[in-house]
Amino acid sequence: MFSESAPAKVNLYLHVTGRREDGYHLLDSLAVFGPVADALRVAPADDLALALEGPFGATLAAEPDNLVLRAARALAAAAGVPARAAMVLTKRLPVASGIGGGSADAAAALRGLDRLWGLGLGEARLAAIAAPLGADIPVCVASRPARMQGVGEALSAAPALPPCGLLLANPGVALPTPAVFKARAGGFTPPAALPAAWPDAAAMARALAVLRND
Repeated sequence: MFSESAPAKVNLYLHVTGRREDGYHLLDSLAVFGPVADALRVAPADDLALALEGPFGATLAAEPDNLVLRAARALAAAAGVPARAAMVLTKRLPVASGIGGGSADAAAALRGLDRLWGLGLGEARLAAIAAPLGADIPVCVASRPARMQGVGEALSAAPALPPCGLLLANPGVALPTPAVFKARAGGFTPPAALPAAWPDAAAMARALAVLRND
């Protein structure tokens, strides 16, 4: 059995820089990851199954084909192996709360099953498998600070970040990301100009304060 953490993803800013002909929005964002996380356990099995537990596990019960199962099938198809695993997801992150919980879970499935099935595909290959499943999943594969561009698949190194803390407040109102983008109207914002590093948290906060959450 293998266990994988699925940490919350926080966008420190998010600029919508354009929109493709297929309707997908082009983004520029700085994503970081915190210690609060879901957890996924994977073990050998004769078929593919997912059990849900944790404070928000019941919320996903109505999604029989959620991202974790889709990620497992996509990995198996890409590697040419049977999709066989018993997975248990401990859901601690609120659903549809804008912190990439479903994407983090799918990324954890890719990492955990890569280990369970002995594939050794590596981050870049897992991220490529993840991209068609959702824009946030590639950055969640590595779960380390990164700049996201394109539709989420173009990843580059983040500025060197100072030690800092984040407080996340969730009012308990679900806002699914696809619905938010579909409802969005308005213009576009240029990509941010980011330094190589911030000397301290106060300097980072001042710089982020002039950026946007489109």
